[in-house]
Amino acid sequence: MQGFWKELPRPCFVLAPMVGVTDAAFRRVIARYGKPHVMWTEFISADGLCSRGRDALLHDLWFTEIERPIVAQLYGGNPDNMREAARFCIELGYDGIDINMGCPDRVVEKHGAGSILIKRPQLAQELVLAAREGAGEHPVSVKTRIGYHENQIESWLASLIQAGPAAITIHARTRDDMSKVPARWDVIERSVQIAREVQPDAAKRPLILGNGDIRNLHDAREIAAETGCDGVMIGRGIFGDPWLFNPELERAELPFARIIEVMLEHTELYCELFGEIKPFEPMKKHFKAYVNGFRGAAELRERMMAAVDLDEVRQLAHEAIALESASR
Repeated sequence: MQGFWKELPRPCFVLAPMVGVTDAAFRRVIARYGKPHVMWTEFISADGLCSRGRDALLHDLWFTEIERPIVAQLYGGNPDNMREAARFCIELGYDGIDINMGCPDRVVEKHGAGSILIKRPQLAQELVLAAREGAGEHPVSVKTRIGYHENQIESWLASLIQAGPAAITIHARTRDDMSKVPARWDVIERSVQIAREVQPDAAKRPLILGNGDIRNLHDAREIAAETGCDGVMIGRGIFGDPWLFNPELERAELPFARIIEVMLEHTELYCELFGEIKPFEPMKKHFKAYVNGFRGAAELRERMMAAVDLDEVRQLAHEAIALESASR
């Protein structure tokens, strides 16, 4: 069942799920200024959604209509819990389910999830099938890597395809590579060929999306043309640039004041949604990225990083905009 995936343009350009980054606040800002073809939640524990602690995770599942199509990304190693968590997310209104089979975090792996599943292909298949049962008519996809210790794409991808996911996003590095070596896009090109060999029926064949080292739409288009992949996922390039997926506008074209205004809008939305749930500190990784690339950025960035609340950020932003305007 491909669901919304079959309606997407080829190639499609999608936003990577990143813990502590692509939360509900940032996704809303991105959707306003440069919406990708698909958005993901941060990853969420399927086991947690099936426990008494479910309510504490619900803020990770907040979304708005402007984010559609939006996929709930789950991680876990228990097929029964994956089935029920998928069903729950679909009941909340999600357009699809994605299973994380690429996270290298050791705590995640100890729970039988993330990249450890590359070593357990049978369990990986069971998880996909369970999620498909829970998701009903909605599509299930997978995000993974090319291998664990080494490139295993030949056997690993074939095994995943047999479970019938609608799409497979492949980070072009192994688990051991982390992000220490360049992404191997030649393996993505081979993955496209493997998908065609394993599933000759195009209507049943999963989309193959590549991920790794792509920072802008120009590069994404080029690599999609070179490899033949169905789409490209971009992650770190989104920092400080909610216009990243906007084909008609680049951050470099924007005046300083506009960037600061959107940074403030992002901060205000974060505080509105999470002010009593999450600490203020996570916003500072965004300040580093927004306040960059213009005159006086270093000094302003230093002051922003020392800010302790929204009021202080608001004051600094307004002062910076006024100072820049007066210097014209």
